[in-house]
Amino acid sequence: MAIQLGHNQYGKAESRVVRVYRDTDRHVIRDLNVSSALRGRFGDAHITGDQRDVLPTDTQKNTAFSFAKEKGVRAIEEFALTLADHFIARCPGADGARVEIEEYAWDRIPVDGAGHDHSFVRAEGGVRNTVVNMDGYGDQRRTHVITGIRDLLLLKSTGSEFHGFFTDKYTTLRPTEDRIMATSLVARWRYDHTEVDWDKSYASIRATLLRQFAVVHSMALQQTLYSMGRAALEQHREVAEIKFSAPNKHHFLVDLSPFQVENPGEVFIAADRPYGLIEASVHRDDATPAGNAWLGVPGFC
Repeated sequence: MAIQLGHNQYGKAESRVVRVYRDTDRHVIRDLNVSSALRGRFGDAHITGDQRDVLPTDTQKNTAFSFAKEKGVRAIEEFALTLADHFIARCPGADGARVEIEEYAWDRIPVDGAGHDHSFVRAEGGVRNTVVNMDGYGDQRRTHVITGIRDLLLLKSTGSEFHGFFTDKYTTLRPTEDRIMATSLVARWRYDHTEVDWDKSYASIRATLLRQFAVVHSMALQQTLYSMGRAALEQHREVAEIKFSAPNKHHFLVDLSPFQVENPGEVFIAADRPYGLIEASVHRDDATPAGNAWLGVPGFC
């Protein structure tokens, strides 16, 4: 029996990089959570403890902070691509790099009808994120960009049904033609290439997903997710595929009859667990191969 080292990577997780632009009296904040990881020829580091080909995780952290000043922070996809390219070129043992960034949006605090120049409140409406997986060098380099959003809380107070499902002796769920449908959506999409206006594409895809959730009369959360994904792909040729993970945030009608009170679909209890978890992928049949694009991206089918 031979024992061998398997797949491995290492890096610095969750460096909280906050870049404040003070070029004018009206400041701009870019608030990031940056994680980087390198993979490649690091067998000696594991087996013999020889670190000569290892770029320390602390150096990766320092690079992220310094690049925020040197290179600036525009779209998080661009910043992640810049870091991944640098790490592969700089680290002797690296054949590939993975850079994941979350961005926390801030809104200007309104004062006398206008946003304040340098006071902010954390924005609601989901957390934007990106993952860049890069492998190889020069003409052989392969680059994949996945962008998405998490914690996007959505709710329809009507316009949702669920009936006609398979039943057996353990089924207690009652069919319904009018229910609350709610979820905390995670959506991530893979770009077919890197010639993308990242901010514009993200904003448009997010708006498309929200619109489809609102306008589609839903027979099931599965149907809604497919409709959202199809619309995103139809309107954005730069996207190869989109994946969803959607917990069903159940709202159950409260029985008020013991108190002689009618409840015609107006008072509910929001149950946080257990919950249904719906996952789906929607893709183009002519999309480029995914390769290592989804490497290290958990939680999807």
